[in-house]
Amino acid sequence: MQEFFSLHYEWLRALHIIAVISWMAGMLYLPRLFVYHADSETGSEKSETFKVMEYRLLKYIMNPAMIAAWIFGLLMLYGNPGLLSEPWMHAKLLFVVLMSGVHGVLAKTVKRFAKDENTKSAKYFRILNEVPTLLMIGIVIFAVAQPF
Repeated sequence: MQEFFSLHYEWLRALHIIAVISWMAGMLYLPRLFVYHADSETGSEKSETFKVMEYRLLKYIMNPAMIAAWIFGLLMLYGNPGLLSEPWMHAKLLFVVLMSGVHGVLAKTVKRFAKDENTKSAKYFRILNEVPTLLMIGIVIFAVAQPF
């Protein structure tokens, strides 16, 4: 089985990259929606529209993309287990775990907005919006430049 994944490594990598791009699109867009949602009046038509947009983005794009990114990434590691001995891979995986944690924070926030229980300001979400970007930069540098 490991040989199969090793032989199809480039296909796994392509699917992994597609999933990561999809995941990151949502990770960068959802906090921006929160910025606008936080500034809208609770119960307004605008607020209700944001709830639908946030829910659909999370459930139909971000969650499946994150799951696919993890699956294809883990299959790549299974096909090439030597990567696990590389220090840059440990750093990359740490950043991916942190990105998954941010995903969880965003998912909780979608639920809070859905219940009209948000207590965070638009400024908070502007700052939160930068976290996935910084993590993504680190992940790409570790994966491509392999600095150590």
